Amino acid sequence: MRRSVQFRNPEQDGAEAGTAADGRRGGSARQPEPLRTEFSFELPRGYVDESGAVHRTGVMRLATARDELVPLRDDRVRENSAYLSVVLISRVVTRIGTVEDIHPGVIEDLFASDLAFLQDFYRRINAEGHTRAAVTCPSCDEEFAVNLAGGRLGES
Repeated sequence: MRRSVQFRNPEQDGAEAGTAADGRRGGSARQPEPLRTEFSFELPRGYVDESGAVHRTGVMRLATARDELVPLRDDRVRENSAYLSVVLISRVVTRIGTVEDIHPGVIEDLFASDLAFLQDFYRRINAEGHTRAAVTCPSCDEEFAVNLAGGRLGES
């Protein structure tokens, strides 16, 4: 299920047509970007299904409060708190390759590097709202942003 939500800027409500949000005429008011609720990613290694096919691309949606609360009642999480991330990731990943039935068993079968990638990806999209990271080139000190959503190892 895809959802897109667009929030209105309260400063623009009731503003006259052709008037910028700061009251100047003739300015064009920028439209706010719609809220992204789904983010594509590419796993560093890939999920290998029971037939041996490798699935690398996928989609993760934003987490809800329920997504973070429900796993706390899971017996596996109560017995081993490290299992929390497996259950939580399985709730928010909606697809890996052609696999759409994502459950804790699928996440358990990921390579450790792929699980670590998804944990970091989860933190970035839910806490920061994007998948970009600011980096500095060690050779020339140039600052730029890279997209951590995927690509091959060493790529962005």
